[in-house]
Amino acid sequence: MMQDYVVFVGVNIVLAWSVYVILLAGSLSFANGGFMAIGAYVSGVLSVKFGVPLVLAAPIAGLAAGAVGVVVGFPALRTRGIYLMLVTVGVAVSVKAVIESIDYVGGLQGFGGMVGTSPWHVAALAVMVGGGLWALSKSPLQRILDAVREDELAAASLGINTVYVKLVCFAVGAFLAAVAGSFYAHYLIHVTPDQFGIVLSVFIVLYAVLGGTNNMWGPPIGAAIMTLTPELVRGL
Repeated sequence: MMQDYVVFVGVNIVLAWSVYVILLAGSLSFANGGFMAIGAYVSGVLSVKFGVPLVLAAPIAGLAAGAVGVVVGFPALRTRGIYLMLVTVGVAVSVKAVIESIDYVGGLQGFGGMVGTSPWHVAALAVMVGGGLWALSKSPLQRILDAVREDELAAASLGINTVYVKLVCFAVGAFLAAVAGSFYAHYLIHVTPDQFGIVLSVFIVLYAVLGGTNNMWGPPIGAAIMTLTPELVRGL
């Protein structure tokens, strides 16, 4: 259905941007599938168990994922290359394993009962995130990110705390992934841990990389292509 396409494309665009934010500082994370799961489950529990509306549950879930991102990112972002990739893969796998072991959120059976959300709310979310990234690209902060990404040693010699910059980007990426997960869970109404495996984390990175990461418009293009192409060729 058309509304399903709007939701899945919108969610995946936000997920692609969640990786793009981390790439802005020269890091690459395969943990965003795990952060998406945190967003889905935390917002789901807040909505179902405590009656918190999605408009509040989503940012709270994002802050929870951002906090986890800071705790994980502080040691992880001191590594480089393949080691950083392995650490972030471990985060995604660990989050899934933890969720499966918690009976309060249904364990392997998953968690449900959320109030459904509108596809246009997801579209509005994507527009808001895009607007924020566009504003960032026009701000002095963009030059700091460019400096850290291109040459950390040179950036550090200019007095830039490169670890802090990378950590903030990691936390913001986790926040965006969790908010996307919140809207995704509320649209589906029921989610299971299997939906947030390591394959999802790999696909999220591919969304960003396929469209190109030289500017903010590449990741949403890659996300749209990878989301819609399987549906368009399904009849073949």
